[in-house]
Amino acid sequence: MNRIIHPLHFARLVVLISGQGSNLQAVLDACSSGLLSAEVAAVFSNNPDAYGLERAKQAGVPAISFPKPGAASRREYDALLAERVREFEPDWILLLGWMRILTSNFLDRFLGRVINLHPALPGAFPGTNAIERAFQAYQRGEITQTGIMLHLVQDENVDCGPVLAQQTIPILPQDTLESLEARIHEAEHLMVVAVMKQLLHRNPS
Repeated sequence: MNRIIHPLHFARLVVLISGQGSNLQAVLDACSSGLLSAEVAAVFSNNPDAYGLERAKQAGVPAISFPKPGAASRREYDALLAERVREFEPDWILLLGWMRILTSNFLDRFLGRVINLHPALPGAFPGTNAIERAFQAYQRGEITQTGIMLHLVQDENVDCGPVLAQQTIPILPQDTLESLEARIHEAEHLMVVAVMKQLLHRNPS
């Protein structure tokens, strides 16, 4: 990791989302309460209808709808996105339900500072619909548990990179997909805040 935030530094976070933004809300609340020595400098979404943009507006945070232009390639879009994100001078970029694979045109601009949340354990169920796929695997008798992880994003591989934290979530006999999703999201909220608190208070090397 090429950047360590000093405890006295009030870190600037940029959050990328595509949907409801419940993990964004956990971060916003933690910043507002002082639990995190940070502020959310901006929230970006590739989905103009993402409710997370409304959460950002309600918190007084710049909420930026940034859909991919139809004529732009993935790499062209990521270069444009990187330029806009850079304007907010982020210390960390959090991918909290961001449903696009970022290319090197974005990642190379923020090496060691992009963190992704994924609702599965390392190496398990990469990509979209991870909770649903885990629940289906449980119903087939293939697994008894799933989990969540936070990891650094260093390249274009999907949902892999140095793991910052992981947690196993058992799948219970009485679980429905909805109840499993609810427990996973609750664990995600706690993990995101706890890991960011550790990173923001780590002593400089």
